[in-house]
Amino acid sequence: MAVDCKGALFLLLFTAALCDGSSSSKSTQDQPPHIILIVADDLGWNDVSFHGSDQIPTPNLDSLAYSGVILGNYYVSPICTPTRSAIMTGRHPIHTGLQHFVIVSAQPYGLALNETILPQYLKQLGYTTRMVGKWHLGMYAWEYTPTYRGFDSFFGYYTGAEGYVDHVNGIHASLGYKGLDLRNGTEPVWTENGTYSTELFATEAERIIASHNTSKPLFLYLPHQAVHSGNPDNPLQAPQKYIDKFPHIQHPGRRTFAAMVSALDDAVGNVTKALSARGMLENSVIIFTTDNGGPAAGFDQNYASNWPLRGVKNTLWEGGVHGTGFVHSPLIKQPRRTTHGLLHVCDLLPTIYELAGGDSTELKNLDGTNVWETISRGVQSPRVEVLHNIDPKRKTAALRYGDYKIILGEAYKGAWDGWYPPEGVTTNHSEETNHVPRWSGPLKIKCGEKPANVSTNCKPRDNPCVFNIKEDPCEFNNIADWNKPLVDFLMGRLEAYSETAVPIRNQPTDPRGNPKYHGGVWSPWINLTDTSMSTNELYGQ
Repeated sequence: MAVDCKGALFLLLFTAALCDGSSSSKSTQDQPPHIILIVADDLGWNDVSFHGSDQIPTPNLDSLAYSGVILGNYYVSPICTPTRSAIMTGRHPIHTGLQHFVIVSAQPYGLALNETILPQYLKQLGYTTRMVGKWHLGMYAWEYTPTYRGFDSFFGYYTGAEGYVDHVNGIHASLGYKGLDLRNGTEPVWTENGTYSTELFATEAERIIASHNTSKPLFLYLPHQAVHSGNPDNPLQAPQKYIDKFPHIQHPGRRTFAAMVSALDDAVGNVTKALSARGMLENSVIIFTTDNGGPAAGFDQNYASNWPLRGVKNTLWEGGVHGTGFVHSPLIKQPRRTTHGLLHVCDLLPTIYELAGGDSTELKNLDGTNVWETISRGVQSPRVEVLHNIDPKRKTAALRYGDYKIILGEAYKGAWDGWYPPEGVTTNHSEETNHVPRWSGPLKIKCGEKPANVSTNCKPRDNPCVFNIKEDPCEFNNIADWNKPLVDFLMGRLEAYSETAVPIRNQPTDPRGNPKYHGGVWSPWINLTDTSMSTNELYGQ
């Protein structure tokens, strides 16, 4: 059941009340908080109304964001698998070998088994660990799948993309690779053909919450399929009731994308209502993040928007890495604000571990830092720099240090390094967003004046470019030519990181992974205990 505007308003007022007065003492609760980590797939900066989108109202996300803390200076990796690996390990993809592209379905590799991941840490602290949604961290052997890596239960799909209604991954159907990818635990689910995945995953999350033993803390990892493109023959899908909400968006692709976001917004609202109904919301931390920037302007057959930021998903421009995110919890000491402290997706694991009752300083080899005091109380972020990526195969790299960013190379030879306004004509700001009270306005990015040479003043394929992101968030003005000492310093930081990087783990497609050999289902195809296989075959090296 969709949450209407009145429902979002009630939710906002209810949770805001919990953030004040006597409920603030919940920071001393006997039980660690329930932790709900929601990941949107390919959500752009300009795809939510709490960032000022006048095309797509997101009242449920807004109600949580405005009464919590909006992450205004928060960074993710430019594409899916690397970000998910950072969430699970607290380690940068250059240190896990997942810094180049994503795991394609029949490729025999994954997040290394010697990495301890988030649900394993939380189980040590007494948590029940549940996962609903997209995995995309390897599935060529059972040992790489969620229920073998610390999750008590899993309902979702292993690969990177599929149809929203039939749950079939046919991304490479033209090459003969096509099969069902939906599982309950390790068992294929054939009965949900016709159920829209955003609603399906929300319903399963609600079921988990409704049946949870509240005397034990819950970790619910909810990485949605929305709003990633589906299969190439029908990439954008949404129920008609959502498409009908956006007659003011003229472009059909952007209209359907808006419908997909709206369905995601309702799904988040329904999960939040389920927490409230069980009395769990008052001792919960809800973290919402995208996995990367949006695929705008038809990139990957999609119509997300990062406007006014530069670039798209899978680029190192701000549009690819400046993440949409917020944290909502009655445990936040100074809610209803935006933090501009520098944060990175690697910080999620140590922060969550600390919230769960652990001592994050005891965790070894992390690239992230506990940033709860920055989120909760507004203290200065302990982070001064963010490595966006170093990709040795593409020969691209980018790093932010303080206010300054250096970028080298271009993943698409300059083809996706522009600024892409959202498609469609909006004639009115949706009244729906006006029903969500705000303690401040939407978080909007102001670009400043675009110089005449904006398209020619930076050629990162030829020379490093440097931008002052605080003053120039839209990457208009390359200042490298007259700041050689700064360029040298930033290049030195990149070189220092490069020396610590491990080789990429990517492997070519293994025909044995074709679903036609596994009953039409995407399934693990290598037995790690088979001693007749070579080490390379077993471990995808």
